[in-house]
This record gives sequence, C-alpha cells and structure tokens, in this order.
Amino acid sequence: MDDDTWSGALHRLWQAASQAEEVAALADDVYAPLLATPGVHLVVGTRWDEKQVLRYMRALSTASDAPVIVATTRSMPEAAVREPGGEPVVTRSSVAALDDAVWPEAEFLRRTPGASVVACTFRLDHRGWATLGVAVDPSADLAAVEGRLTQAVDVIAACHTGILQRGREARRGADDALLAEASLQMDSSLDVEDTLRRVARIAVPAVADGALVHLLRSEGPEFVAATHVAVQQQRALEAAGRDDPWLAALLARRGEDEDTVFLSGTALDGSPFADPGPGLVPAPAGEGHHPTVVSISTLRARGRVVGSITFVYQRPEARLPNSAFLRSLATRAALAIDNALLYELRRNAVLSLQEHLLPSQLPETAQWDLSASYAVGDPMLDVGGDFYDAVPRPDGSIALLIGDVCGRGAEAAALTGLARHTLRTLLEEGTDAGTALSRLNRALRQERASRFLTAVVATLTPQADGTALLSTCSAGHPPPLVLRADGTVSEVLCGGLLLGVLDDVSYESHEERIAQGDTLVLFTDGLTESREAGGAFFESVLPGRLAALRGSGAARIAESLAQQAGEFRDSGQDDIALLVARWTGLPPGAGPLPHDHRLERAAL
Repeated sequence: MDDDTWSGALHRLWQAASQAEEVAALADDVYAPLLATPGVHLVVGTRWDEKQVLRYMRALSTASDAPVIVATTRSMPEAAVREPGGEPVVTRSSVAALDDAVWPEAEFLRRTPGASVVACTFRLDHRGWATLGVAVDPSADLAAVEGRLTQAVDVIAACHTGILQRGREARRGADDALLAEASLQMDSSLDVEDTLRRVARIAVPAVADGALVHLLRSEGPEFVAATHVAVQQQRALEAAGRDDPWLAALLARRGEDEDTVFLSGTALDGSPFADPGPGLVPAPAGEGHHPTVVSISTLRARGRVVGSITFVYQRPEARLPNSAFLRSLATRAALAIDNALLYELRRNAVLSLQEHLLPSQLPETAQWDLSASYAVGDPMLDVGGDFYDAVPRPDGSIALLIGDVCGRGAEAAALTGLARHTLRTLLEEGTDAGTALSRLNRALRQERASRFLTAVVATLTPQADGTALLSTCSAGHPPPLVLRADGTVSEVLCGGLLLGVLDDVSYESHEERIAQGDTLVLFTDGLTESREAGGAFFESVLPGRLAALRGSGAARIAESLAQQAGEFRDSGQDDIALLVARWTGLPPGAGPLPHDHRLERAAL
C-alpha cells in the first residue's frame, strides 16, 4: 500500500471513528490497511485494565482471512512494565526477545519466523490502556511502519475519547431528565408518607439498586422508607434501616455540612452491606457479580438538615452516579420532604384552629335530631370563615346559627371566633335573634372590621300541639331549607343586611311551623356555589338531592349533602358547613336535656 492509498484508508478510518459506538468497531478499518503495508505480516492488538488484567486480544495475519479474537480476564502483573504514561510509546524488538509473561501477543508474533516487532502502547483513559503491534520482515520500512502505526493509534485514542464524551453527554441528558422527572414525582404529593416513598422509589433502579431514607429527629435518625429491585433484599434493607447499629452510628456521626460519601471494600466491614452480606448482598456468582458500593447523601433544605438518603449499588463502576448528580437529587428530595413536613404542620395547625372555631359538641335532646358537617374546600388549607352552633335557651327552645365570614386566613378566623361566641353568649342569655344580630353588627363596626359576614339564626320552640315554632332571622345569609315529612322541600322566607357594613341595622324574624318528621337544613354558600364543569351550580339540584333524603336522620343528611357537593364540584374552593335539625314531634314538656347529659360530637 503506497502513501496515497494509506491516506485514503486513514481518511475512511477517521470517518468511521466519528460514528463508532465502540472502539472494537474500528478493527477492520485499522487492521486491513496496516496489514497491506509492505513487509507487514501480522497485526495484533491488546486491551488492558488498570490492574494489568488482559481483557481483549485480536490478531490478523496475511495467511488468514479471519481474525483471531480472544476475550479474557488474564492477570499479568509483569505487564506493568509496558503500561504507558501520558504519551504513546513506540518500541522495536525481535520476536525471539519477547517475554510471554509481559507479551501475551508473543504466541501470534512467533508465527512469523525471523520477524521484528513494532508496537505502540497508549493510554485509553484512567481505567485502562492498549497496544497495537505488527510483525515485520527485514524488507519493511520501519520508519514508515512506525508512522502509520502512530497515526492509527491517534485515531483509536480519539475515537475512544469521543465515545466517552458522547457517553457523558448522554448520561448528563439522562440525569437531567431523571432529575426533572424526580422533581415532578416528588412534588406531586404533599402527603409526608407518600413523598418519602416516592423519594425512595424514584431512584431505583435508574440510579441505584436499593435506597434507604431516614428523617432527622431530635432523638436521632429515624428510618422512614426503603426500596430495592429485589423483593427479598428489600425486606433485609428495611430491617437494616430500622435496626442496624452500624448504619445508625454512621448516620448519627455525619455532620451537617458533609458532602456525599461513597463507601466500598473494607469501609463496609461490619455493615449489612459487606460483600457478601447477610441478605442484602448476594454471594459472588461468576462474572456478573460486582462489589457493593454504598453512598450516603445529606438531605438539606432551607438551611437545615431534614435527613439522609442511602443508595446501595451492585453494578459496574461505570454505571455509578457522580457526586454532583447525587447532590442535586438529594437537594430536590430534601425540598420535597421539607415541603411535605411543613404542609403537615400547617395542616394540623389549621385543623386544630378550625376545630376550636367550631363547637366540639352539639346538644342532644329528646326532641331534636341534630348533626353538622364541615368540609374544608381550600387545598392551601387557610382557616375558613364558616361557623355554626346550637344553643339551648332558658325558655326550652334551641337556637341554631350558621354564618360565613368573607375570606380566609387569620383575620377571618378572628372574626369567626368573635361572631360565634358573641351570638352564642347573647342567645344563651335569652336575647332574641334580631337583637343578637344587631349587637354583633355594632361590635363589628366598633372593631372597624375590614371584612363583612353573613349569618342566620333559627330558633325552634316546641309547641303544645306537638309542632315546633320556627323563627328565622337572617343577615344576608342563604335561606335555610325545610324538608317536609312528605318529601317536599321549601325555602324559609327571610332576609336582611350583611353584618359589619352599616351602623344601626335591625333584623326582623319570620315565623312558620315545623311538624313531626320535618327537617331544617342550614348551610353556607360553599354548598350552593359548588360548580360543575358545565357551569351549573349545586344550588340548582339541591332541592331534588335533599328531597331524595326523605326519612333520613340528621347525620346522614348532613354528610350526604356535603359529599354530593364535593363530587359535583369542578370549580370553587369555599368551605362547606351544614347544620341539620330534625323534629321528632315529642311533647314540649320533654325540653332540651341539661348541658351535662350525653353529648354528640359534631361531624367535621
């Protein structure tokens, strides 16, 4: 092969190298042109790892059309003398002088009697090196052979570097996609337990073979979640996360500022991850076994440590994630966990406050079947402004009240507490409903309240004929409904101005009779304003839904209407409060039971 032909072959080799996915794919484009060089009888290449273990050998001679390929794991420590430094090294020697302990290629090179060897040894990366050599007869131009050999090695090294670079770019893209998906998955839930399970599952098996998540409590790390690609090993992993003293001590010793740490080999002695470990790490099984590696990353969010995540790897070193990726994943996991923890704290605080703004109990009487329901509609869980109460009065009647403060949050909660307790105190003392509402309105104006509220008070007084007198006084609140024993539904006629808007407002009462088996339903506008996707409001179907509950007890009516409104709702996030009273028709002499008798907890 003359120089021009070699130049064309070298050009094709560079083109093949730019598209190759592995160096071995260049073999034909490298070996054939070298073998066509005058005086060359055999081309042989080897590949080694950093521990002088021969991994691959390929030989092609002029006497054969097919190459000899040897894949092996032969350890040859004496070959360390050939390992190159930073630059390729070209050597010349006679075949007879080759040491088999250093040159595994010698068995092929000796097939060319009287030949010399020209070999180029070069580094591929920090994990390995390679050689490319030829057997030549005395007619060969050694300088030309060395030049072509060096040029071929340059292409092989560049190809390997390009493959690694493309692999890193692909890995980086995959890592970015995984981090984005992890963020979406972990941020999609504010439930603490669900978030913790998602954190453990999102990385297995994409990142690691097993994962453990611990939260940092005041008394130390607390195991919360684990997952593994193998079910049996997952059980062992969970047991290690809960009870293993080695892991507990390691997590307790980690400082708040420590970066991700990788542990392997003797560093895992005494741990449940030792190779082979009891249940966690399978005993070596031929070539497929890989030493166990463990990484521990601190979960830090908003300047504080919330826990740690431990990954277990049983895979080749090349597939282990880097520290930067694990830091990024840990940061996302920590934020998701911290958000869930903060949400849980907020949720508990809101529910506790909401509970204190509502009566913990409703009076149980022989004359009235009373029940209530409260459904929080705002997913952000701000305290709502809906309230209700049932107040026994000195004359044997009972006053039912329900109201709604405009807006949500702390200010709405303050007005809710003021309104309910003011009305309750006045009604307990025997003040009539109209006067009680007027005095509440005056108190709101004196306090310069920036929000208005609506309310309705329904006073139920047993009558001698077995009916009950319903006296209703409203301050801009949705009118109550009455479900008659025969299934008809009517709206109570009442009206009045909102509370907290104008000074010196008076309120009138409307009276009607309630018969045995009739049910009075008071509610806030969160019920009627629940809106379906088509635009219809629950108010349009409420009478029919209520009529279908004819004959039901107060508890079932309250719970059913709240549930139906929630299922009906496609938009609207207002709270829903209901207060239901069913008249049993007992003689008025029975009266409300004393306050210290049996009480029924309100349905929240």
